Amino acid sequence: MIRLLATLILLFAICNSGNSQIVKNIWNNQGRKNIQLRVSQNGRYIEYIDGTPFFWLGDTAWELFHRLNREEADFYLEDRAKKGFTVIQAVAIAELEGETRPNAYGDFPLIDKDPSKSNEAYFRHIDYIVNKAEMLGLQIGLLPTWGIYWKTNPENKRRIFTPENARKYGEFLGKRYKNKPIIWILGGDQNPDNEVEKAIIESMALGLRAGDEGFHLITYHPRGPGRSSDFFHNSPWLDLNMYQSSHAAKGFDNGIFAELDYKLKPVKPTLDGEPRYENIMTGFYYQGNHPAVKFTDYDARTAAYWSIFAGACGHTYGNNNIWQMWREGERNVIGANIPWYEAINHPGSFNMMHLRKFFESHSWYKLRPAQELLIDGPTNGPGKIRAAITDDGSCLIAYSPMGEPFTLNLDPLSSNRITEEWFDPRYGTYFTIHSADVKSIKTYTPPSTGNGNDWILVVKIRK
Repeated sequence: MIRLLATLILLFAICNSGNSQIVKNIWNNQGRKNIQLRVSQNGRYIEYIDGTPFFWLGDTAWELFHRLNREEADFYLEDRAKKGFTVIQAVAIAELEGETRPNAYGDFPLIDKDPSKSNEAYFRHIDYIVNKAEMLGLQIGLLPTWGIYWKTNPENKRRIFTPENARKYGEFLGKRYKNKPIIWILGGDQNPDNEVEKAIIESMALGLRAGDEGFHLITYHPRGPGRSSDFFHNSPWLDLNMYQSSHAAKGFDNGIFAELDYKLKPVKPTLDGEPRYENIMTGFYYQGNHPAVKFTDYDARTAAYWSIFAGACGHTYGNNNIWQMWREGERNVIGANIPWYEAINHPGSFNMMHLRKFFESHSWYKLRPAQELLIDGPTNGPGKIRAAITDDGSCLIAYSPMGEPFTLNLDPLSSNRITEEWFDPRYGTYFTIHSADVKSIKTYTPPSTGNGNDWILVVKIRK
C-alpha cells in the first residue's frame, strides 16, 4: 500500500511536469545530431567530436536501471536535463541485490548469474532509458557492473566474473550500445588487489573496445578515497581519470586529487566521480558518528568548486536518497529517509545548475589552476582559497569557501582595464565591485564570511 501511494504521488508529479516534448531547451547539449565524445587535443577536457567543449556535470543514479520503472525513469531524467546535468551514472548489474532481486519488471540482468548469458528483457529496459537520455541530450555514464561481482577474495560469495567472461560481457555491451550516448565507467567502487582482478578489468575494457569499435570514452571508478590513475593511468584504454574523494569529512579539499592527476604524463582529463553526497551521514564508515549529522548542499558545493578550480574537467554530484532510488518500503542504506522523487529538488542540485552556468560562461576549458597567484589567504583547512586563470590572461577567478579575505597577484592579467565581480554560488547571482583601485597586488574581502558563505571573485578584462 505504501509503495502504491508513493507511485500515485509520483505519477501526479509526472503529469504536472509535462512530457519530454516541453522540457525547456536551455542547455546546448539538447538536440545534438552527433553525440560522440573525445578527449581534447591538450588532454585537459572532453569535447564533442565537432570540437564543442563538453562539461561533465554528473549525477550518481547507481540504482536507476534496477529500481525504477520507465515512467519513473522519465521523470528523473527530465528533471536532471532541466537542471543542466550532462552525465547520469548508473550500473547495469547493480550493487543492492543486483543479482538476487529483479528490476521493476521482474527481470534479472543475467541468466543463471552468468555474464556470458545476458537477459534480453532486462537490457531492453536499459535500452529504453539510454534512448530517453539521448532524446534529452544526456550521456549515460554506464558501469557494466558494481565492483563486488569481480572481487576474488575467498569470502566474497557474489563474484561472477572471470577474465574470460568479462571480455564476452564487455563485447556484448559495446556492440549493443555502439553509437549511443554512453561513457563507460569500469570499476564500481573497488580497486584491483591482485593480477586476476586487474586482468578482469583489462579484459572487460578490451571487450568494450572491440564491441563499440572505439566509439565511446572509458574511465574507471575507484574505491574511495582513491584515484584511477593509481592503477590504470598508463593503460591505453583509459581515456580519462576519475577519483573518488568519498564521504569522510566536512571541509576537506578534494582538489588535491585533481592536483595530483593534473601533473601526470601522459596528460589525461580527470574529475571527481563520487564526492561527499548531499544528505549522506558524515563519515558513515567511522564508529561513533551520529546518523543525524549529514553533509549539506554547502558540503556538496565546496567539493565541486574546489575540484574544478584544481583542474578537473567537470564534477559529479550525489544525493544519498537518489543514488539508491530510495522510497518508503525499501531497505534503508546509510540513513536514506527522503523519497528520491522529493530529494531531486534538494538545494544541492540547483547549486550544480549554477555551477555549470558559471563555468560555461567563463570558458572553463581555457582555465588552468593558478595557486601561485595567491599571495595571502588560507592555504589549507575548510577556508582554503583556490585560484584559476585563462592562458591568455583575460579572466582570473578565485574561490573562497568560507568568505575569508585573500590577496592576489594581478600581474598576469593582460590589461589593467578590468571588471571585478562577486559570484554567489548559492543563488547564481553576481555583484559588481565598484572600485577604481588598480594595483598589481590586491586584497579582496568577500561580502560575508563563515560556514556556508562561499564566494567566487571574477576579474575580467574590460571589453
